Amino acid sequence: MQIKLPIKDEIIKKLTSGTKVYLNGILYAARDAAHKRIIEAVNKKEKLPLDLKGAVIYYMGPSPAPPGKVIGSCGPTTSGRMDIYTIPLLKLGLKGMIGKGARSQEVKEALKKYKAVYLAAIGGAGALISKSIKEAKILAYEDLGAEALMQIKVENFFAIVINDIYGGDLYEEGKKQYQIFNS
Repeated sequence: MQIKLPIKDEIIKKLTSGTKVYLNGILYAARDAAHKRIIEAVNKKEKLPLDLKGAVIYYMGPSPAPPGKVIGSCGPTTSGRMDIYTIPLLKLGLKGMIGKGARSQEVKEALKKYKAVYLAAIGGAGALISKSIKEAKILAYEDLGAEALMQIKVENFFAIVINDIYGGDLYEEGKKQYQIFNS
């Protein structure tokens, strides 16, 4: 399914666990340190450096851009580390997150409540993923280096819906399918 970013609620309703998507538009890239600063700004009621309404955040581990490239290898990082920051961002309108690995039960419940999705990008495919990134710029927290908050423009960024607004969990569904062979 092709998706234009930011994500609209009518699209979120169509996304179920296992749906393959190609994202087009603006993603934000942030990891632990940037999330911490965003939450600190929220708590201080400061203006945020990004608009969270309909936004999707990619938990990206970038490498420096080689000559002539927009960005270096940029694979997903482990999403569970962002769980402590996720619910406040969902309350502010965040509609999607991309990373790798499972999310906590609290985050999965919040995805249902706030109508958002969690997507997985393929770990170990950072060089391939970088081909879908057409522009990249630092928005805030430049002092964090690779963990700075970035805005990236993507074309046909591939991801798979893991957790949807209906309680679907592709990781759990996959485990159940495998267990039938071990019975």
